[in-house]
Amino acid sequence: MSSMPNKQAGYPRLVADIGGTNARFALETAPRIIEKAAVLPCKDYDTVTDAVRAYLNQSGTEGVQHAAFAIANPILGDWVQMTNHHWAFSIETTRQTLGLDTLILLNDFTAQALAVTQTSSKDLMQVGGQEPVEFAPKAVIGPGTGLGVSGLVHSPAGWVALAGEGGHTSFPPFDDMEVLIWQYAKNKYGHVSAERFLSGAGLSLVYEALAAKQKAKPAKLMPSEITEKALSGTSPLCRQTLDIFCAMLGTVASNLALTLGARGGVYLCGGIIPRVLEYFKTSPFRSRFENKGRFEAYLAAIPVYVVLSEFPGISGAAAALDNHLRNV
Repeated sequence: MSSMPNKQAGYPRLVADIGGTNARFALETAPRIIEKAAVLPCKDYDTVTDAVRAYLNQSGTEGVQHAAFAIANPILGDWVQMTNHHWAFSIETTRQTLGLDTLILLNDFTAQALAVTQTSSKDLMQVGGQEPVEFAPKAVIGPGTGLGVSGLVHSPAGWVALAGEGGHTSFPPFDDMEVLIWQYAKNKYGHVSAERFLSGAGLSLVYEALAAKQKAKPAKLMPSEITEKALSGTSPLCRQTLDIFCAMLGTVASNLALTLGARGGVYLCGGIIPRVLEYFKTSPFRSRFENKGRFEAYLAAIPVYVVLSEFPGISGAAAALDNHLRNV
């Protein structure tokens, strides 16, 4: 008898987080209970439908009615053409082919933002600030392969995630050193977005600009090499690169916090910061975050959290699906 309410609520639900390299699938078997997570390499499957069927087969799951996929792509209508993988598909055709009642797609960083509302305190590390203001907007920013930017606004239907492209706003240099680095990037690329610096490739670009200025060898390094050398104390130039990267993140995060009025907190997602966690606590990030003249006190009160949960895209997709089903 206990499975009856589940069936009526449409459990298990299929949730996925699809990137350019891997697709992570899981089942939400009851509210916020995620089980049977599996990672499938995208290159092993011709279509997204093939990958879904393979997952359902290997997890022994039948009768799924509702699904949500977070995907590393803008969602601009029914047709999805992945920018960093060859999969291209119609959402409606995929829903029909898989025999689903519901299939929604959302941008992977919008999903990460939604996941923030369900992240337990053990998966959050606070860096400065005071207590968040309940129901005030939250800012979500994630330096990783690129720079994801979103916000969360509370509504009668729960938290709504903003689907923006804030990573591509113009980067604002803060001091003379950043002007030099910005100049280097401008000569190379023309427009210099925040993502040019606040990403894995951006860390390498900051190093490259500093190395060019000092005529240092090697002139280029991988992001992982920079962080390793910075933290082991074997390269002052790598340490300076990481310091500047964190300060730049402080500028962009505080701009976002002011724009959204994010007194509910700023949440840092993405793969870079968790790798340098201990260093980050005392990095230039927080002092730069608060360095806003007349608004220093306003920003000093805002808590910043590093998000450490393992598969935020999956729980965000589950949250989006739940919001959708409750509001249909």
